[in-house]
Amino acid sequence: MLGVFDWVMVFSILPIVVAGFATISSFGTENELFHKQIVWLGFSLFVFLLFSFIDWRFLRETRVVVGIFFTTVVLLLLLFIFATVTQGARSWFDLGSFSFQPSDPAKLILILILAKYFSRRHIEIANFRHILVSGLYAFILFVLVLLQPDFGSAIIMFLIWLGMILVSGISKKHLFLVFAVGILTFAGLWSFAFKEYQKDRVRTFLNPLADIHGAGYNAFQSTVAVGSGGFLGKGFGYGTQSRLKFLPEYETDFVFAAFAEEWGFVGVTILFISYGIFIWRVILYGRFGATNFESLFCLGYAFFIMSHITIHVGINIGLLPVTGTTLPLMSYGGSHLVTVFAGLGIINGMRRYARSDLRVISEKEVPIIS
Repeated sequence: MLGVFDWVMVFSILPIVVAGFATISSFGTENELFHKQIVWLGFSLFVFLLFSFIDWRFLRETRVVVGIFFTTVVLLLLLFIFATVTQGARSWFDLGSFSFQPSDPAKLILILILAKYFSRRHIEIANFRHILVSGLYAFILFVLVLLQPDFGSAIIMFLIWLGMILVSGISKKHLFLVFAVGILTFAGLWSFAFKEYQKDRVRTFLNPLADIHGAGYNAFQSTVAVGSGGFLGKGFGYGTQSRLKFLPEYETDFVFAAFAEEWGFVGVTILFISYGIFIWRVILYGRFGATNFESLFCLGYAFFIMSHITIHVGINIGLLPVTGTTLPLMSYGGSHLVTVFAGLGIINGMRRYARSDLRVISEKEVPIIS
């Protein structure tokens, strides 16, 4: 059995978490979000430790995974009845002193059910029927999240499904068909589902400076913040775009821009290196998973993290439309933070019964506490 902690992963996560707390606490006199994030981090670490000691092999049973999936569907449906409307979206359950966003753990559940589905059908994955069935699982969650509306989370669910399809061995012919379906789906959503403000975000993506006082304001201020950071940044607490309230939502949707303004190119480079090591360790665990199920879950989790990073950074530097996407381990938000650490806990639990090849690599590369 492998030890409890992979210290390479621990020391890759640490600077990311510290960067998040530093950015959240940098501006203004109110530190309410900072204190709440400390509480969420403590709870997330508890979930991580708890999940690390669970034997997750029971998830290989179809009835268990399907039951979890449909429970998630019911939870997302209940949002349309009981959710609190925040900024025009029904995405949160208001539980008094804190709120809960089901779309975050739903991403983890999607990874789980896709890993289960593909692990049993990897030999016959060339059959296009399996792409359709797996796509149905993803589509159910995608639609329920999109209707809230939470366009950012819906896109990430699509990217998780697409990534897991790719590593499952899809043929190039089928890959082309998937992209064709994606384009047709987007065209349908544009015509019948997208609200006008969502269309404005896409138009802003095509021409971000067309309306810098309207739909393009956030993207413009974000790119200004990132660019003004220069090589070394303006220093802790001296990010003028955030301090003077030009940059909105700097604790959540634009935390990368606020961080880049303070710490510059050097800080961003260290941040990306930390994320790279973190994702590399997750992929390593996937390579030596006990079965295809564990391997696919790890790879799906890696796609989940990479999708969040890519979309969040793309938004913050003006390359993608604003969709309200958090940056893993940095942005304020309890639901997302708990989801990230819960997924890590599951992977760490799976790692404890991984193939012996991983044990040899881990003993050579990193000191493990037994």
